This record gives sequence, C-alpha cells and structure tokens, in this order.
Amino acid sequence: MTDPANDHVGLTDTFASRRYFRKFEGITVHLLRVAANMEADGAVSKEEVKIISRYLSGLLYTFRALSMKYLLVGRDTGRFFGSLNMDKRDSGFPVAAELLTMANDAQQAQRHLANMPSEAELKDDMVRTIIGQQQVPTKLQFALSQRQYYEELLKGELFWARNDPECLWIGNDGDRRRFMLHWAVYDSQINLPVIYLMELEDSGKTTLPKDQRRWPEVQAHLMAQSMAGLKLLTIAKGFDQDFDDLHPKSLKRIHVGPMYSSAYTEQSGPLRRVLAEAEAPEGQDWALAWTTEELASEQVIEERAGWFSTVEREVFALDPFGGQGAETGTTRMQRSIILPQRPFQVLAEQNPPGFGDVRKFVVSATGQVLRY
Repeated sequence: MTDPANDHVGLTDTFASRRYFRKFEGITVHLLRVAANMEADGAVSKEEVKIISRYLSGLLYTFRALSMKYLLVGRDTGRFFGSLNMDKRDSGFPVAAELLTMANDAQQAQRHLANMPSEAELKDDMVRTIIGQQQVPTKLQFALSQRQYYEELLKGELFWARNDPECLWIGNDGDRRRFMLHWAVYDSQINLPVIYLMELEDSGKTTLPKDQRRWPEVQAHLMAQSMAGLKLLTIAKGFDQDFDDLHPKSLKRIHVGPMYSSAYTEQSGPLRRVLAEAEAPEGQDWALAWTTEELASEQVIEERAGWFSTVEREVFALDPFGGQGAETGTTRMQRSIILPQRPFQVLAEQNPPGFGDVRKFVVSATGQVLRY
C-alpha cells in the first residue's frame, strides 16, 4: 500500500504558486466556454449548462480566494502560514483538505475582518514604509492579502467540499412533478470536483422541496452516496429503493479533471509526453480531462409492497457495447479533453492509442473553442 500523502506537494515558491493560480483561473474561464459549446452540440440541456456553469464559476471563486490566501507564500511575512498543498499525481488540483480549511475560515471570516485594519489603512501604511523606511512592506502586503482572502469568502458562491442538493422544478408530466436535483462534492479520494445531476418524477402528495420529511432525507441520502468509487447504477437503484414516490429517470456525473501540466504534475502516459514535446509557453502547457457518465431509465416495472399495494421501480439501461455498461454501471460514458492549440497539434501528430473516441476541445487565448 502506498500513502496518498506522498503524492501531495506544497507550492512553496512565490512565482510557482502565482503561476499555478493564474493557470487555473484561465482554465476555469475556458471551461465555462466549453460548457456553452456542449450545449450548442446538444450534449447538455439549457438547464444543465446553467447548473454546470454555476459550479464552474464557484471553482473560479474558490481558486481566487486561495490565491489571495497564498499570495505571499515563500516570503518572510513574520508568521508561518504554510503553502498550497496540491495533488501532483492523481489530479493536479489542490487537496481536499484545503477546501475543508477554507470552509472553516469562512465561518470565522467576519470576526477576522473586524480585527483587521481597513484596506485603505493598510495601503497608507505601505506607502509610509516604502517612502519613509525605504523597505518592502512584506508584512503589510501579507495582512492585505489575508483581508482580501476573508472578503472573498464572505462574498459566497464558492465551490465547497460539500455543495448540498438543490431542487429545480422543470415541469409536470400529468399529475407528477418533474425536478432536476443537482449537487457537487470535492471528492477527497481523488481530489477532484464532481458534479451530479438527477432528473426525477415526484408522485408524492407534497411537492418535494416543501416536504419537511422527504427533502432532508433526500439531501442526506444523496450526499452520503456521492463518492467517485460508487457506480451510478448503485446510486440510482439505492435511491429508487429508498423513496417509493420519487422516480429517478436519469443521473449524470461529471468529473472535472485531472489537470495535466508539465510544470506541476507527474502523471504518466501519453499526455505527459505530449505536453513535454509541445514546449508550450507559460499558461498554455496544460490539458484538462472532463468525463461525463450518464445513466437513464428505459422502463418501469411494478413490485409488490406489502399485501395489497405495489410500487414502481426503474429499470436502467446499460451500455450494450462490449459489456462495458455492466462494468461501469452507466448507459453511456463520454471522455473529453480540453487543451490549448500547441499541445493539441502535438497530440494530433502523435495520435496515441486510446484517444480516438475522446472529444477534443481546443481553446485559444481569444476565447474561441473548437471541437474535434
């Protein structure tokens, strides 16, 4: 057994840390454009792309907050505050503990800000230190960066380690209400953000979001099952069995990542060689995987429930090709990769095995997204 912590590394160099955050901010902006491109292709619906874009925006705000927290890493600030801990092998993202710490900081952000000088006061002190003492005001810069970190946390709308389920009404089917449930987690086993989308029919007497009994139970159930190691079929069937008047018609899971970068990660395989040979300039030496798993109900059967009643149960369609559906627990799985132009050119030239059925989204600095 290997210790996963051996794959974690702290970014202790100031410039390496700042380049890392700039890279991820650029990647996240590209992802928002890719999501819109997927909607245009019909891969996701208009409602789904709104939900996905919201979680991607949350990731952007999370990275922005962390960049403020670690802005002065590697400098003598007068106190030890650590460095960003990232997963260099399995994901390229920060480790889950960073988001857990951030959530704790958010609970106390107001108290920290109340005891800090204002931004204007800190900047005035910086000017006096530079002009009067002719010194770099590192400690004041650190104080300002921490103030901006807590201010970002107070703004909210970040991607947390747990983003509890929300319920969106999408219409009625006869006397049944149709809802889109969505939630997300930062999976601690793989250090990646994972987004879930479930479409269901509600045949209960009280509409699901207003049901004081069912809705808390649904939220707790779904969060407990939100692990990358569980198959979608296992999650959907468990939900179907536990809630007789809720009927899951489809379930999607989106893995955002891993992120590959020749400057930061040590993943093996074709992409590592592609990025090394591309020799792309700063900010363009990366590739990001994006995997969508889908499970859909193909029919409904009735099961006996007690002596005199029956309940509906969903029968889910599994991918019939090569028996992979039973293995993966999905109806279909689509792998995608997002990367800048130069790494894509090298990937196209090398054409490594295993990438034939992978959708390639090529992004440019001007905001264009091309799909291959």
